[in-house]
Amino acid sequence: FADEGYLAIAPELFHRTAPPGFTAGYDQFNSVMDHFTAITTQGLIQDSQACFDWLKENGAESIAVIGHCLGGRVSFVVNSALPVKCAISYYGGRIATMNLDLAADQKSPLLFFWGNLDQHIPNDQIQSINSALTAAKKKFTCVQFSDADHGFFCDERPSYNPQAARESWAMTLQFLKENM
Repeated sequence: FADEGYLAIAPELFHRTAPPGFTAGYDQFNSVMDHFTAITTQGLIQDSQACFDWLKENGAESIAVIGHCLGGRVSFVVNSALPVKCAISYYGGRIATMNLDLAADQKSPLLFFWGNLDQHIPNDQIQSINSALTAAKKKFTCVQFSDADHGFFCDERPSYNPQAARESWAMTLQFLKENM
């Protein structure tokens, strides 16, 4: 995003339970699980508020939120709590099972990307998100790639799908341009 001219920041979401700078590979999910399950909605909002404040203090006039997987859920949560201009969620896990009650609180337009081959987020969960947002009369776009799996945007994963990644990136940049 910095290459596109945006000021960008990423919160360290596991800072409450993991050592500073903690990382793990995509094949090491077991080492992340304790940290992942310790995350709370309130903690996500607090971490995002700190990022939001930092961006404002450093000259950002318009702020958007984007995330992949857990970060996609963060985008949905943040859009319910902070005055961002838009939110983008790439295969945001656990939105339907943990945060669907925030649908009515969404403040700005949302853009969702999903892979139809994703076994982690079944289609019924995607439809429940769509239904909740529609019922709440929220502005959103839902894009499902028929031949993409979870993590399709990440070129370090076996599920990387170059075409879906290119198309979603173009839509992401256009969505930011239109809403920022």
